[in-house]
Amino acid sequence: MPYLPLLLFAFLYAAATWQWQLPLAVGGAYLAMSLSCFVAYAIDKSAARKGNWRTPESTLLLLGLVGGWPGAVLAQQWLRHKTSKTSFQWKFYLTVVLNIVLFLYLARQLGNSEMY
Repeated sequence: MPYLPLLLFAFLYAAATWQWQLPLAVGGAYLAMSLSCFVAYAIDKSAARKGNWRTPESTLLLLGLVGGWPGAVLAQQWLRHKTSKTSFQWKFYLTVVLNIVLFLYLARQLGNSEMY
């Protein structure tokens, strides 16, 4: 189920927002990065079809790491891009896990700093 990480993150984000009263800017940042990441995947897919210069995988992974991974998941499924390359997929899901861990750490820190 390729959309499971998105569903789980939505619940996690809602719980973190409820627990630590995250500012709307956090959600806005995830949306902006996800849109940017989706566009980067679309540009790379188009370049792949045309045989043009490609976006480096490191760029796609970095965009996912900094919060664009929800858009990357959608792009991978909707555009059928980078889904069969196993070496990329394990790196991608590592960046997803790292992003979620960082999200939880920062959300807790942000929430704790507002409590005092």
